[in-house]
Amino acid sequence: MSLNVEAKQAVVTEVAEIAKIAQSAVAAEYRGLTVAEMTKFRVAAREAGVYVRVVKNTLARRAIEGTSFECMKGSLKGPLVLAFSREDPGAAARIVKGFAKEHDKLVTVALSIGGELYPAADLDRLASLPTLAEARTGLARVLNAPLTQLVRTLAEPAAMLARTLKARSEQVAS
Repeated sequence: MSLNVEAKQAVVTEVAEIAKIAQSAVAAEYRGLTVAEMTKFRVAAREAGVYVRVVKNTLARRAIEGTSFECMKGSLKGPLVLAFSREDPGAAARIVKGFAKEHDKLVTVALSIGGELYPAADLDRLASLPTLAEARTGLARVLNAPLTQLVRTLAEPAAMLARTLKARSEQVAS
């Protein structure tokens, strides 16, 4: 179905707005997937907070112009679905990777994070990035470990003195 000029401009504007605020993007070829499978993919993406859109490549190139995803322009060839992670940088990669395990027709073409283009082989690396909650938990653990050790070190002389006095009092009592 052909789009008129206004509809094309609306699509470009919509994708450009998402691309401006997105953390990462994944372009994947969906050739051979059924409508039901694409619907399932879109639902999973929506639940994970990932924006998914099938856009003509010329419109996608215009939409990502001037964003950190401009580096993907050369990779936009063939029937592609674009997935943008808005809050969690690894969310789009996790959705594409998880769906591709069950549906081998979804093939990652390119991914971008922080203005850098990465090959499809790096999908696992991007998908393994921790979520914001996991990163905060890990940081709290790292910051807490030295403090815990410091408290143990400071408390040990007093505890050792108490054990020594107790052992001495038991010696005298026997």
